[in-house]
Amino acid sequence: MSESKAFAPDWISPPGDTISDLLEENEWQQSDLADRTGYTRKHVNDLIKARVAISPDAAERLSKVFGTTVEFWLAREAQYRAAVQRRESLEARRAETPWLKEIPVSWMVKQKLVRKASSKPEQVEECLGFFGVASLDAWRNTCTSPLAAFRASTNAAAREGAVAAWLCAAEREAAAIACKPFDAEGFRDSLEALRALTTERDPTTFVPRLQAICAAHGVAVVFVPAPPKCPVHGATRWLTPTKALLALTLRYKSNDQLWFSFFHEVAHLLKHGKKLLFIEGFDGLDADLEDEANRFAAEVLIPPEHAKQLRQLRSADEVTATAERLGIAPGILVGRLQHDGIIGYHELNDLKVRYSWTSEEA
Repeated sequence: MSESKAFAPDWISPPGDTISDLLEENEWQQSDLADRTGYTRKHVNDLIKARVAISPDAAERLSKVFGTTVEFWLAREAQYRAAVQRRESLEARRAETPWLKEIPVSWMVKQKLVRKASSKPEQVEECLGFFGVASLDAWRNTCTSPLAAFRASTNAAAREGAVAAWLCAAEREAAAIACKPFDAEGFRDSLEALRALTTERDPTTFVPRLQAICAAHGVAVVFVPAPPKCPVHGATRWLTPTKALLALTLRYKSNDQLWFSFFHEVAHLLKHGKKLLFIEGFDGLDADLEDEANRFAAEVLIPPEHAKQLRQLRSADEVTATAERLGIAPGILVGRLQHDGIIGYHELNDLKVRYSWTSEEA
């Protein structure tokens, strides 16, 4: 069976059409209706032509004449006026259709965040609804403002609309995660348990545990693929004074990048308060705070007291044995060695775990 679609005709039938049909059924003229309702002939004609609305008084009189209900006529009028308003709204949206080029509509449709509309004005309406705003001005004032702390690649092209869509999708997922009130001390105490999850290779194993630990301390962790031109690794935002969002994209799709990004975002939540903003590659980036978050992530994964022994590592066996002693995944150690220039970026990559989105998510 083909997929059912909502019936949305592009024509509008005023209540006067129904009045005309009933007049024809009864073989009456407008003058007959005027006599029976007590209205003037001009007022009856205005009702039929939709020049005046069906008031509660008119609904009462029509219900008595035609044997219908008052509710029927009031609903008929309300539906008509809503349809007129809808048509006028869509016509006004026509001038806003260039906005669709600023946002990743195809990605939003693929992610089932919005439906594919039959016209551009309708697509504008659909996308505004996704962002939770009533107008394009409201979207610019809220959704493209620097509301989140980002860790993004400065080498990739960034588009504000793509970042806004990704962040909105992440917020929607986070809204569905029940969290206890944020507890900074408890969250900090959970770092060892979170770090231990790096040794798990299978996301179906570590992701639920990661989310559960973080939710217990007021942090909703979500994984959302990034749309085109959204060069984001991860982001944090305070959804309420007691609930934080931590979103990850799996950019580069390797476990060293994933876990570094995760602990980088944790640093923002633990160290940088609820009002400071970080957007990598955008105006307002605070390099010192980003550096502090990078150091925090690096030191959580590989404590400073173990850093000296890294320069001695060369072989896969040495890296694997050292990672086991440190209680982290070998791929994380490879990423650190590559970053520090101890080995080349082409070396030991087989020790990294690679992830991929399912076809429905990518």
